[in-house]
Amino acid sequence: MKKYFSNLYLKKILVVALIGGLSACQEQEKSTANSDTNTVKTTVSTNHSNIVASALTAKQISKKYIITDSHIDVPYRLEELYEDVSSATEKGDFDYPRAKAGGLDAPFMSIYIPASLEEQGSGSKALADKLIDMVEAIATKSPDKFALSHSTKQMQSNFDKGIISLPMGMENGSAIEGDMKNLQHFYQRGIRYITLAHSKANHISDSSYDENRPAKGLTDFGKKLVVEMNNTGVMIDVSHISDEAFYQVMEISKVPVIASHSSARHFTPGWERNMSDEMIKRLAKNGGVIQINLGSSFISQESYDSYKTFDDAQTDFIQEQGVEKDSEEVKAFAKKYREEIPFRYATLDEVLDHFTHVIDLVGIDYVGIGSDYDGVGDSLPIGLKDVSAYPNLIQGLIDRGIDEEGIGKILSGNLIRVWKQSEEYAAKQKGAQE
Repeated sequence: MKKYFSNLYLKKILVVALIGGLSACQEQEKSTANSDTNTVKTTVSTNHSNIVASALTAKQISKKYIITDSHIDVPYRLEELYEDVSSATEKGDFDYPRAKAGGLDAPFMSIYIPASLEEQGSGSKALADKLIDMVEAIATKSPDKFALSHSTKQMQSNFDKGIISLPMGMENGSAIEGDMKNLQHFYQRGIRYITLAHSKANHISDSSYDENRPAKGLTDFGKKLVVEMNNTGVMIDVSHISDEAFYQVMEISKVPVIASHSSARHFTPGWERNMSDEMIKRLAKNGGVIQINLGSSFISQESYDSYKTFDDAQTDFIQEQGVEKDSEEVKAFAKKYREEIPFRYATLDEVLDHFTHVIDLVGIDYVGIGSDYDGVGDSLPIGLKDVSAYPNLIQGLIDRGIDEEGIGKILSGNLIRVWKQSEEYAAKQKGAQE
């Protein structure tokens, strides 16, 4: 459970073995059909709408369609320990070779702001600007590999050129710092969604992780912010916020919203960080999309329990020994514990269960991918260990009987639809004011 239960998650520095087959990145670039310059290919083209997924291999599908992943924590990972992601890296879940091998075209770079900064009273906006600078530097340094993407049109253009887009979302609205001018500031800098809160209640919203819920949902400022995000063209992200805040967002927002990295609570009963069936239905009713988080603890109750038991034991050790979370003593304790009681990783089939559950519940138009790569530590499911693994997920969807058109929607079409609706609504509001 990301950035919440233990120091392993808080540091967000991942030590993940590189999945074999990086040579796959040398495969030919994706080819696309000609499309109108004012539109983005959101699903399969009409010429192929009746072709079932089994007609193409998972690898071919990964090359044919834009793959968006709405939540990858590269910036904060690099803030903690810098690596050049334009080349193969030793650590983390994301780099250019692995992204190309997996067919990833548009990873939303998460501008993650720790909740502690608002509690301390300053630093949220400054960190957000610093992390945005970092994303811009990645694109500037390697223009043949990466480019910024502030719109669906730019994303399509980058895809046509074989360049990986780097759209951005802000994880934790604390960087707004109570000033609507900062919303405009971050929009101009390329932020296209904002997760209203993170692990603690803030000046915008209560958090699903925080027992303290002073606003009983959204604050007065938060309610105004939702309206202004609609008007500005910044998508609202309901991951992390409390159930009460979610339903208030649904009442206020005039456009569909996203859950950028959440999974189905049906499989983890009682854990508010995931979305209940009722919430998923309400999200879909408004046209929104739940982007499935791949972290094992989001996927499997057994994995959740496995980590929680470890975390409780580690917390007891810290208290008994009077040591810090990042001390050598705690590292030794964690290593010994895991040698004796290995973490229970989720399986690919369990991940697929979340996708098919949402599809069965509300239809295929309301689900996508929000992996949380580089954000959930060493907890990723078997077969989905880094960004080279999207073809494994696609193959699983094929095996579940989902046709090519539906897979295209999951890979990008659904999220692009919501993003376009956000753009179009904001353009109308701006036009009405002129």
